[in-house]
Amino acid sequence: MSDFLNAFWADYVAVLTLASIAACALLLWVTARKKVALSADNTTGHVWDEDLREANNPLPMWWVGLFVITIVFGLGYLVLYPGLGRSDGKLEWSAQQQYRSERALADQAMVPIYAGFQGLPIEQIAGDAKAKAIGERIFMNNCAQCHASDARGSRGFPNLSDTDWLHGGSPDAIVQSITKGRAGIMPPMSAAVGTQEEVRNLAQYVLSLSGRATDSVRAGLGKSKFSACAACHGVGGVGNAALGAPRLNDDIWLHGFGEDAIVAIINKGRHNIMPAQEERLTEAQIQVVAAYVWGMSNKPAAKPAP
Repeated sequence: MSDFLNAFWADYVAVLTLASIAACALLLWVTARKKVALSADNTTGHVWDEDLREANNPLPMWWVGLFVITIVFGLGYLVLYPGLGRSDGKLEWSAQQQYRSERALADQAMVPIYAGFQGLPIEQIAGDAKAKAIGERIFMNNCAQCHASDARGSRGFPNLSDTDWLHGGSPDAIVQSITKGRAGIMPPMSAAVGTQEEVRNLAQYVLSLSGRATDSVRAGLGKSKFSACAACHGVGGVGNAALGAPRLNDDIWLHGFGEDAIVAIINKGRHNIMPAQEERLTEAQIQVVAAYVWGMSNKPAAKPAP
């Protein structure tokens, strides 16, 4: 694909565009000057379906005028706007610039809406009914696609309404997650564990950490192999919020439960991405939606009396 991302193709498209417009103008000029030999009945001699004859009447002037206008419009557009390869056009317009301009106006219009929450702690914002309603709408528009409308998530997407947090559930941690996004990477570990039989023994040990009924013999054999996992998940599977490594000693399973599901994760690894929202949401919006998320698993502070 890199062969197509150079100046040649931009210039090629620009030349092709100008040549096409020039060809349209030439066609209009030639057809206006060329005289076709006609029969006495003003037909060209072509006949279809026995009696359907082709006449040769000149184009209506309004049609010719529109043709000329489209050619002039096309040339004017290419001069003013970025339509010729690498040219930015005289107006230097771009979709990104227009988006940023409209976004700035929209953000400015919303400043009064969030002014009452500025400087307040997340815990206090979470207790405000107006802030909760605003936070819910932001969540529905930007977060519910992955975490579901009730914030309970689904397979591969964390539940935000409980107290189990991959990267920490403090207000600051939630704001950081929303602002900068998160990347959770677990590399394939089967090579470090050993044979597939040893991988399954390790899966049995992981199941035993959450108190699930397992094959105790196989779980005992897999315990020594957990050392390859403890660097991230901690001794005993307590998890590590600094790395986003989930706890393995509870009954919450982000990517599915059971021996087969755990074996698949060990063999193939996992790579989850939560995109950063700092380009989509303002700082004030992030504060409000973070308060909404925090409030789903915590008791919000009571709003002080006016």
